[in-house]
Amino acid sequence: MYQIEEPTYFIYSAIIPVVFVLFLLVFWWKKRTQKKFANSELIQKLSPEQSTFKSFLKIIVICVGLAFLVISLTNPKMGTKLETVKRQGVDIVFALDVSKSMLAEDIAPSRLDKSKQIITRIIEKLGSDRIGIIIYAGNSYPLLPITTDHAAAKMFLQNADPDMVSSQGTAINDAIGRGMTYFDNDEQTNRFLFIVSDGEDHEESTTSLAKDAVEQGIKIYTIGVGTENGGPIPIKENGTVISYKKDNKGEVVITKMNPSMLQTIADEGNGKYINGNKTQETIDIVEDLLVKAEKSEFETKQFADYKDQFQWFIGFALLFLVIDVLLLEKKTKWVQKLNLFNQTEKNEK
Repeated sequence: MYQIEEPTYFIYSAIIPVVFVLFLLVFWWKKRTQKKFANSELIQKLSPEQSTFKSFLKIIVICVGLAFLVISLTNPKMGTKLETVKRQGVDIVFALDVSKSMLAEDIAPSRLDKSKQIITRIIEKLGSDRIGIIIYAGNSYPLLPITTDHAAAKMFLQNADPDMVSSQGTAINDAIGRGMTYFDNDEQTNRFLFIVSDGEDHEESTTSLAKDAVEQGIKIYTIGVGTENGGPIPIKENGTVISYKKDNKGEVVITKMNPSMLQTIADEGNGKYINGNKTQETIDIVEDLLVKAEKSEFETKQFADYKDQFQWFIGFALLFLVIDVLLLEKKTKWVQKLNLFNQTEKNEK
């Protein structure tokens, strides 16, 4: 297992294609200038040992050396052993609504983007808690199994969108049902299911499922995103709005947040409804809730004894740069002696 301590330094890798492009431009300029000075046969006689292949080989060696230098700046680390670690925390599952209605932009930048922002900010506030993510629309799908890897959770979360689900609609009951199967630690006393949605529920059995979740020790909190006045659902192409979703009569569909449904689910789920339109207030409420929650001890396996490996990449970088210094742009004599292309005979003719 490995870690990258400073991934931001990868931005310097942009130097490599710039160096290569500059080399090509200079090479093209030299060839063009040489043609103005003399024809190719005369240039060959004036500089018989000049090697085009060696010139390209040198720039490739330089680029590889620079790549190793960039990697060394990020300070890669390697985990040397896997060990079991005991932690204290709670189990949290996020059920994110990715139905088409979540694309409405009555809350900037959109309901879905606002929801992702809220969940990401909550994850950043967590300690040793385990988290899992479910996405749902007409059906629910597991996006990330319950884990302590918060970085992976944020990465998977950013990729969540309506295209990941096969059927549209808003079936909160299916999300609750799947959420009930996510908690795999029977000794965990605090289990939280956060439903982040605009509340447009298309099913009738949601409240009864919420009661079943409570019987299993799961508390359901709902976070509403959107406005009660609502907004249209944009249809975009290459990031530009080209139209809005319409119904069978050709009229633009206006989707509205349904806080009463979310409030009902939270009440039946022994939790609380939170208005998520103000991000910071939502984060504060959830953070206060989790801080006060009783923590349970659980075991997890993780790589330990991470060791810095940057010195290897510096070594390889220096090796390639030394090779570049020693590598001359002249043709190799032993290759010339082989006379693979009968160059001497050709010149004599």
